[in-house]
Amino acid sequence: MNILSKLSDCGVVAVVRGDSTEEAIRISEACIKGGIKGIEVTFTVQDADSVIKELVSIYDNNDNVVIGAGTVLDAQTARIAILAGAEFIVSPSFDKETAKLCNLYKVPYMPGCMTITEMKTALEYGADIVKLFPGSAFGPDFVKAVKAPLPQVNIMPTGGVNLENIKEWIQNGCTAVGVGGNLIAPAKTGDFEQITSLARQYVEKVQEARVG
Repeated sequence: MNILSKLSDCGVVAVVRGDSTEEAIRISEACIKGGIKGIEVTFTVQDADSVIKELVSIYDNNDNVVIGAGTVLDAQTARIAILAGAEFIVSPSFDKETAKLCNLYKVPYMPGCMTITEMKTALEYGADIVKLFPGSAFGPDFVKAVKAPLPQVNIMPTGGVNLENIKEWIQNGCTAVGVGGNLIAPAKTGDFEQITSLARQYVEKVQEARVG
């Protein structure tokens, strides 16, 4: 509950992909500097478990920062991530064995779902937050429709979230949003300060949406 509370409070999870472990770490640091406290290191990054371990070590004394793992396709990968120190697990789709493993170790599980049926199954297996993926396939209005029959579901859209529509996602009932491409794109040119600037804007937009 503590982890979920931190992710919800910030409202933004950075989806970190990189061409190397060093780049992934620098992207994560830039996001955290900009105020994004939830970092999802995807397992498309080479030696992702090493990146997680390094970040957990760096931010060990920072109570607000939460380091998790993304693109976790199976329970074996989830176990590797948890052993490396991952505090939450994100998948592009729902997987029963991964859900069971995360429940066993009391680690929040956020599976990717697209339909009401998938979301219902995920909830039955104890998913804490449902990752609406890809968010771009539906848009913010879909969240409002889902919350009518499933008001208890915590939704985090990933894919299709940007600075222009983030307010609508939050105001339609999302617990948090996952942001990847738009946020980390400046890493390709080595402009990590721009990532920090964008991170700050995303966090500010979430706070504005919640107030107004």
